[in-house]
Amino acid sequence: MFKVFSRISRRRALTGAAAGFVVFGLLLWWLLPLGDEPPTGTITFSTGTPLGVYQEYGKLLQAELDKDMPGLKVKLVNSAGSQENVARVATGHADFTIAAADAVETYEADGKPGAAGLRGIARLYDDYVQLIVPRDSDINSVADLRNKRVAIGPDRSGVRLIANRVLTAAGIDPEKGVKPVAAGIDTGPDLLKKGKLDAFFWSGGLPTDGLKDLAAHYAFRFVPIEAGLVAKMHEEGDTTRYYRATNMPESAYPDIQRGSTVPTIAVSNLLMTRKDLNPRLTEWITKTVIKSRDGIGAHVHSAQLVDLRTAIYTDPLVLHEGARRYYRSVKP
Repeated sequence: MFKVFSRISRRRALTGAAAGFVVFGLLLWWLLPLGDEPPTGTITFSTGTPLGVYQEYGKLLQAELDKDMPGLKVKLVNSAGSQENVARVATGHADFTIAAADAVETYEADGKPGAAGLRGIARLYDDYVQLIVPRDSDINSVADLRNKRVAIGPDRSGVRLIANRVLTAAGIDPEKGVKPVAAGIDTGPDLLKKGKLDAFFWSGGLPTDGLKDLAAHYAFRFVPIEAGLVAKMHEEGDTTRYYRATNMPESAYPDIQRGSTVPTIAVSNLLMTRKDLNPRLTEWITKTVIKSRDGIGAHVHSAQLVDLRTAIYTDPLVLHEGARRYYRSVKP
């Protein structure tokens, strides 16, 4: 009898030990980085214009990637904005980028090179359309821009795409109804101060450094973009379905807004890549993006809105396999 109980006890002990090893193994899998060693090599990340949120976010993400993957060299390159970013990734001139969903949808709808190979990594934060005029300007609506000198963003920028659609919705020909100027957030504020512009469009996260700097020494205000214009834009087709009517919160630029919200348009930004990028590399990058939210958000306020629950919604792009792996690994 004693021998029988001894065998049973040993069997239970071995079973308990095996279970313990399984739990320990799962704990290690959760705590240790993805894979045995961090990915290495070189990638190109297309950002945006100087003083824009894309560029600032790119620089901060580069620093976070360097911590997690010290053997990975991340090359940052400036761009005109969303439209150029999408084209660069699609054609292999960049590996990763940020772009607004409307620019992605437009590129795909136009059937441009490499569109079928585009993939999403994460939904990041929303861009807000910001229409800026001098404080004493007589421009009080988009319709008042007719025949004015208006910066509509650089060619191939996301600003240009959305500014042209806003003007069209207001019944203004973007090429003939205004005096268009190809200026962005890096040059538009200075042109406005010098009296060489009557207004300029900007689409970016809140707040944008270029406008914070302008607010420190120049009196300007925001022109509302009413919900009725957004409804008209939606009539143009699927490429405009990502625009939503919203209000720019009063906290965005408190010295300028003085406690008032501003009716405007928002569109989501996507971190994106191509189907052919290594899934393991993309899985690591996705993890860094999610876990660095608070660190980056301390410097780029809009990055605080990156959220694990919404990051997976990268429409119109399907998730890259590497990103999908990461989200599955942390699913509750």
